[in-house]
Amino acid sequence: MNVVMMMGVTDIDDKIIARAAECKQDPRLLADRYEMEFFEDMSNLNIMSPTVVTKVTNFVPQVISFVQKIIDKGQAYVTEDGSVYFDTSKFNRYGKLSPNIPTEDPSIREKKSAMDFALWKASKPGEPWWSSPWGSGKGRPGWHIECSAMASAILGSSIDIHSGGIDLIFPHHENEEAQSCVYHGTEQWINYWLHTGHLHVKGQEKMSKSLKNTISINDFLKSFSCNQFRIFCLLSPYRSSMEYSDTAMENAVAITKKIESFLTDCEAYINDYTTQGVIDESYLLQSLAEAKTKLTEALSDDFDTATAMTAILHLIRIGNKMLHQKSQHVSEHVRSPVAVAAVASFVRQSLEKFGAKFSSKKEIAVQKLDHGPQLEKILDSVVQFRNQVRHNALNSPNTDVSTQNDSEQKLGSKKNTSLLQACDSLRNDLLSAGIHIKDHGKMSTWNYVDKQIKEER
Repeated sequence: MNVVMMMGVTDIDDKIIARAAECKQDPRLLADRYEMEFFEDMSNLNIMSPTVVTKVTNFVPQVISFVQKIIDKGQAYVTEDGSVYFDTSKFNRYGKLSPNIPTEDPSIREKKSAMDFALWKASKPGEPWWSSPWGSGKGRPGWHIECSAMASAILGSSIDIHSGGIDLIFPHHENEEAQSCVYHGTEQWINYWLHTGHLHVKGQEKMSKSLKNTISINDFLKSFSCNQFRIFCLLSPYRSSMEYSDTAMENAVAITKKIESFLTDCEAYINDYTTQGVIDESYLLQSLAEAKTKLTEALSDDFDTATAMTAILHLIRIGNKMLHQKSQHVSEHVRSPVAVAAVASFVRQSLEKFGAKFSSKKEIAVQKLDHGPQLEKILDSVVQFRNQVRHNALNSPNTDVSTQNDSEQKLGSKKNTSLLQACDSLRNDLLSAGIHIKDHGKMSTWNYVDKQIKEER
């Protein structure tokens, strides 16, 4: 299915005007700066860009036309100062999304009812304005009308999904639905409204700039990766409020590492880098089919990502147990790389659809390290390791066999402790540069990690 996602950007409203006055800056320049910061943050969080981005100030003619049509239909009225209000008394479906009814507001005496809302606002001294056919001929769009006008201009008279925070149900979305139904002459403008819960700080109210309890995305990403935040979000239904805490993020970090480790182990098994693993192919494929069914059912039930994640993690636990199970007899070791590959593919693709990247780690590493300081660090580590190996080889270092266990001696292995220490040193150096090496017996694999992780023992 091809989805066209439109995002409307408010670059002129009461709050922007007030803030611009404080900063002694043009409101639109101020809005442009915050818009750039917003999209940079979204990119850093690996959030897909909208198909279309619209700004209110580029759609003022469409807004004026939208308002005039509602007036022509008798559903709006013009006040003496040139403002235009939607007449809720003439729209019998007002309150469709929320039963909230505001009390009388004496601050705007020109309104017929407290429930009536502004489609167009007459400009005040010092405020930005556009020419209009009402009153003094100077004004600007109301907050609610901008979304309806822009969305209608781009997407037409019917929209499948409209999303937003739960706090926007009333009055913003209620007013959008009402004015758009009147404009398009339809009973329903939006097929599905998706309202997300708020992010709360533990023991406090929702995160909000006005409450001064937020953490910037830039600061957040200094401690956590975008994958870890994505997993944190997926573990809770989108309609529910989420509590941000150290414990919650530690859980998300642990789950993210578990997924990364599982996919790495799958790759090692598929490529025959490891000799361990007893795969019950029939049971694993049955578990995969069940996971697919549960994930589909969960997403069909109001996009329940929490239940979907439970299904994915349950499958990973089953797969992990098989991958790390050692066969007692050689005859028991029947490889099943296809079944393991099918599970890994399902896990990776499902999470990537959720916006979490767990694939092409080496490609990511090459992109991030190319011509950067990390590459120089890697080269220095490799050269140093080579010198250590060469020095040990030329000087015939002593072999310490006193620490070998019985199984190692049976395999005929003799540990060269100085050489192994050099290998450990290289692994630690690479880890500090973002490259994680994982040993699988006779072979090793590597992947790129966003943050330094503790050396696995």
